[in-house]
Amino acid sequence: MRLDKLLANMGFGSRKEVKQLLKQKAVSVDGEIVKDASMHVDPNKQDVSVYGETVQYTEYIYIMMNKPPGVISATEDLFDQTVIDLLDPLAQHFSPFPVGRLDKDTEGLLLITNDGQLSHNLLSPKKHVPKTYYAIIDGVVTEEDKAAFLEGVELDDGYVTKPGELKILKSGPQSEIELTIQEGKFHQVKRMFEARNKKVTYLKRLSMGSLKLDESLSLGEYRELTEKELDALKNNQ
Repeated sequence: MRLDKLLANMGFGSRKEVKQLLKQKAVSVDGEIVKDASMHVDPNKQDVSVYGETVQYTEYIYIMMNKPPGVISATEDLFDQTVIDLLDPLAQHFSPFPVGRLDKDTEGLLLITNDGQLSHNLLSPKKHVPKTYYAIIDGVVTEEDKAAFLEGVELDDGYVTKPGELKILKSGPQSEIELTIQEGKFHQVKRMFEARNKKVTYLKRLSMGSLKLDESLSLGEYRELTEKELDALKNNQ
């Protein structure tokens, strides 16, 4: 990899700004000052430093966000704030994207990465990756609803969902539930309850595959996945 590309990828500025660092003798490779921007380096085998600090090369980033309501799951939008807008400039530099979508008014776990293969694996219908949601429902959720979800319900467009596991936490005029599904159809959770003549008034995603929302994250906060979380996610897709 070219030295200027490596440093630009790691957030040290544009190619032009990186060349200025080289002119200032701020960059060294294996302890030797380097001025040639086109020099090829292997970041996994060679020590690249800027102002004496070693550059830790990272190709992919994996971020867990507690998505707040009112923000859309997209990389850019002309009108609304996106989840990418909430990231710091260094994270944005990696050109990450949300894995799947959460509705604008839905909260909770959102994985953001630039790893296209992982994203594909997690979203592929063939992988059957479970997603669990907590919801507040306007209406009494019953055992009949539970049985219907387990069979699969017909949505407004005629599509019959795959079986969903419904857990009733509180049944009443305002019911509280957890629902695990293995699909990601548009507004699926809301439409599943609409098929049962009930309305979702609050929705929060709790988990996706092995990845569980870190409840210490406030709405809008995020952190990188731990190695343990990432390994589990990759091994249990």
